[in-house]
Amino acid sequence: MTQATILLVDDHELFREGLTGLINAQPDMRVIGQAGDGLEALTLIRDLQPDLVIMDINMPICDGLEATRLIRAEQLETRIVILTVHDQDAKLFEAIKSGANGYILKDTNSADFLRGVRGAVGGEAALPPRLASNLLDEFARLAKQFHPLPPTDEVDLTHRELEVLRCLATGSSNQEISDQLSISLHTTKSHIRHILNKLHAANRRQAARLAAQRGILS
Repeated sequence: MTQATILLVDDHELFREGLTGLINAQPDMRVIGQAGDGLEALTLIRDLQPDLVIMDINMPICDGLEATRLIRAEQLETRIVILTVHDQDAKLFEAIKSGANGYILKDTNSADFLRGVRGAVGGEAALPPRLASNLLDEFARLAKQFHPLPPTDEVDLTHRELEVLRCLATGSSNQEISDQLSISLHTTKSHIRHILNKLHAANRRQAARLAAQRGILS
């Protein structure tokens, strides 16, 4: 079984050790590094290239939001989940705008935490239900303030991206797409990121829905 590799970023060592024990007890994931601030995390991500970073917001030197922006500025492929005590909508919106792929509260029980981590590794957005609903409402409000999306013929998807998009539309996971198209998991993730950018989609489900609505898959 291939194990998902995870980097933990939190300024409380005892908390990190607790999560490390929980994660390493799972057969499908393992912690390959720990960091106490965002700059240390950035260095480790460059060296270790983890599948997922689980990162606190409030840390010294460089907090989680700034670290997320730095990671995305370097176009590093790793997925990022923010883990925090904050449940305010403003923090959630800022994390998503910074480039995070999900948001898990520290008071989440272990089963929900692991479910969120597995979902994030698989390409899903890890969000508490109430905050997810509020986030969708906010995106809907913001969408009304911008111009409509470009017409279908202006969406320049490559042949391979179209193949990946068709797999997304059937609900295939990243690993299933890799197996179906005989490409690496890293390449699959890269194609999905390009598809989301080109379709201006927030996640893979929205990308599939937009593609169906605009006839791209026909």
